[in-house]
Amino acid sequence: MITVLPIETPGLGDRTYLAHDGSTALVVDPQRDYDRVTALAEAAGVRITHVFETHIHNDYVTGGLALARETGAQYLVNTDDEVSYERTGIRDGDIVEVGAMRVRVIHTPGHTHTHLSFALEAGGEQIAVFTGGSLLYGSTGRPDLLGPDHTDTLVRAQWRSAHRLAKELPDSTAVYPTHGFGSFCSATQSAGLSSTIGEEKKTNSALTADEEAYVEQLLAGLDAYPTYYAHMGPANSRGPGKPDLSAPSVADPAELRRRIEAGEWVVDLRDRTAFAAGHLAGSLNFGLDGQFVTYLGWLIPWGTPVTLLGETAEDVAEAQREMVRIGIDRPAAMATGGPEAWAGGEPLAAYERATFDDLKAALDKSPDGGEEFVVLDVRRNQERDEAHIPGSVHIPVHEVPDRLGEIPAGRVWVHCAGGYRAGVVAALLDARGRDVVAVDDSFDSALDLGLCRADETP
Repeated sequence: MITVLPIETPGLGDRTYLAHDGSTALVVDPQRDYDRVTALAEAAGVRITHVFETHIHNDYVTGGLALARETGAQYLVNTDDEVSYERTGIRDGDIVEVGAMRVRVIHTPGHTHTHLSFALEAGGEQIAVFTGGSLLYGSTGRPDLLGPDHTDTLVRAQWRSAHRLAKELPDSTAVYPTHGFGSFCSATQSAGLSSTIGEEKKTNSALTADEEAYVEQLLAGLDAYPTYYAHMGPANSRGPGKPDLSAPSVADPAELRRRIEAGEWVVDLRDRTAFAAGHLAGSLNFGLDGQFVTYLGWLIPWGTPVTLLGETAEDVAEAQREMVRIGIDRPAAMATGGPEAWAGGEPLAAYERATFDDLKAALDKSPDGGEEFVVLDVRRNQERDEAHIPGSVHIPVHEVPDRLGEIPAGRVWVHCAGGYRAGVVAALLDARGRDVVAVDDSFDSALDLGLCRADETP
């Protein structure tokens, strides 16, 4: 019996897979912190002999090379990928025997030019296909990550790749993508957690629409993606080593203040409610309760030292694990406890939280905003296009650090769609001395209150 075990990385919206026959195992697209994979293999009592990469990833640093070296497994990467390490080169049509399993390599360009999918067979039966960033649940991987010169070629290749998989594999074949669970590598997001080729034929636009309609629809739906992606491909081509997850050195209040004054990032990992109520002045807030590493990696000037503030050492360790997944290998320092201890007796900073009801009341008192306050919308462009609050200033969250000078003077009421991004930006503005109010509420409330209309043109 063949068992396929997914390993979730919800902070990045990705999955790794361990497949085994009871004694021998293969791994597909392992994350940098591959100790999760070896622990799962040990619990199952299986030996990892092969590690497969569907592509040179854009959204995380792979653990594939280090995992293969540690376990003595073959590391299988497309022969045509230019990498700086020894690997077992594979290409379209190759067959790889792994214990009782048989893996057929299928070239599925679209997310990248050299992207591969892996069809898993056993006992003459087609069981599954690992599709990486090709065929996702209800969608496909985005084709624009290699730059505009490649997008048109790749989006059309993606459509053809999806049709090839649908044609060559039985409807009963389970589909196991790497992306699509919140990853910005997905063209659109899907709530699906499992699927088959047959189900995708009915629901996936790549398989239900003709090529031109698919291309038009997919390209129209693309929005910004994290800037740290630019560093992932080169890191993966060089060959990442084993991550160092040992605890960083502990910083006292004087060191924390020195790091803040030097322009380093001191990041509070508590949730946005606790942070707003009281925090170390000058610190930033990327709570572990949201897409911590996606937004940290997106906003930080790459290479800036990061110090982590967590209520517990376990919180710091969790954040550190997420950071190594995108190549931020070592925090500069850490501190645990709470803001009173971190501040060393200095006064804590704080700012207000509010709802859209509160914002409506403020707008009713001052309809034009004017010099009294500004409403800052930090959602992405597509969200803004669907509905917005008239008179609000729009700066997507990832553009705020470079566009601070565009935010008018006065109190800033900052909102997003649910509160997490607003909290990130409120902390950033507060650290720079701005008077802020973080709107911690669902944007649906703004619609219900008549603050905007869903059909309004920005």
